Order: sequence, then structure tokens, then C-alpha cells
Amino acid sequence: MIVFKNVSKRYPDGYVALNNIDLTVEPGEMVFLTGHSGAGKSTLLKLISAIERPTSGTIAISGQNIARLKLGAIPYLRRKIGFIFQDHKLLFDRNVFNNVLLPLQISSFDSKTAASRVRAALDKVGLLKKEKSMPITLSGGERQRLCIARAIVHRPNILIADEPTGNLDVEYARDIMALFTSFNQVGVTVMIATHDASLLEDTQHRIILLKQGKLAV
Repeated sequence: MIVFKNVSKRYPDGYVALNNIDLTVEPGEMVFLTGHSGAGKSTLLKLISAIERPTSGTIAISGQNIARLKLGAIPYLRRKIGFIFQDHKLLFDRNVFNNVLLPLQISSFDSKTAASRVRAALDKVGLLKKEKSMPITLSGGERQRLCIARAIVHRPNILIADEPTGNLDVEYARDIMALFTSFNQVGVTVMIATHDASLLEDTQHRIILLKQGKLAV
């Protein structure tokens, strides 16, 4: 369970990205976070993985207040969370296999287990046959699939994605959303930030709307 209580985020320049957010996301839930550009969507997701820290309030994951985690505890938190960034953050000097391998190397997995997990993740997103390819040779949709494989390789309980279909055509976007749905169906909590109205038209999942850093009612 993810619980925000009276969470605000003010940046050093004085900009208030989030203002008194109260929000609960249940285990195994899939939710969409939407709102105008600058509404606070990305900031909210970054708070969950402690990329950013709140100015005030508490953020609890499975009962643990992550808003005040010590730096040394953050890597352990992130093993529970898969994060798909808006700007990919791929390593273009490493091939597909080694991009996905990186989180497991950081977590000191043994090489045999790590290789097995990498290939399972690549197979899940349809990139197993491209494990030796370099990211520069991939299409936009394939790069997004690569990001997803890297995010799920350590088998997180929570998967968060920031505008995962922003630069994709309709067909690729549908494929990516189908992947998120498949993860959710096996119990992964999924949070997706998007301003793509077409993704929200037919969804039966909860939609959370942000306006100027506040939850809209």
C-alpha cells in the first residue's frame, strides 16, 4: 500500500510542485495519474522512489515512512520499485542485455541468476532476440520495451511509469499498455502518469487528476 498524508513539495526556487496531497493506492491496484503539464505528476512519482523528498508530510509504502529514509536505505527501497523514466535513461554504450543487467549488478546478483532474469525480462517484452543489439539501433517502441525490461528485471512489487507512451504511435502505445496490464494482472501495483487522453477513454482503472499541484475532486 502507498499512502500520502499531507504531502507537499517545494523546490529551492520556491516553486510548489505538490500541495497537501492525501492519496492511497492499494496493493495490486492500477491507477492513472493525469493533469496538465506542470501539474505535479512526475514529482509525485519521484517521491515514491525517493528520487525527490517531500518538503512536508509522510509517504508510507507497506507501513514504512520513506519520506525520512536514510540514504543508505534508499537502494533497498528501490529494489521493490520499477521506474520507467520519461527520457528513458538508457546506456547507449551498452547492448540491450547489459542495459537490463545493470540493476542486478548493482544489487550483487550472481551472474547465473542475473543472466536468467535478464533473458526472462527481455522475453516478456519481446526483445529476447535483440539482446546483443545496441539501443541506438532500436525503434522508439523497442527502446520503451527495453526500459520496461530493465524496470521489471528485479521483479518489483510496484511499477511506476512517467509518460510511457508519450512519443509512440497508437499501435506501439497499445502494446506498451498491454504489458502494464499483464504485470498488474499478476499482482504488481502499477502507477502511470500520462496526459494522453486516448489511454484513459476506455479504462476501468482509477484516474487521479492533478491541477496545479493539488488533487482535483
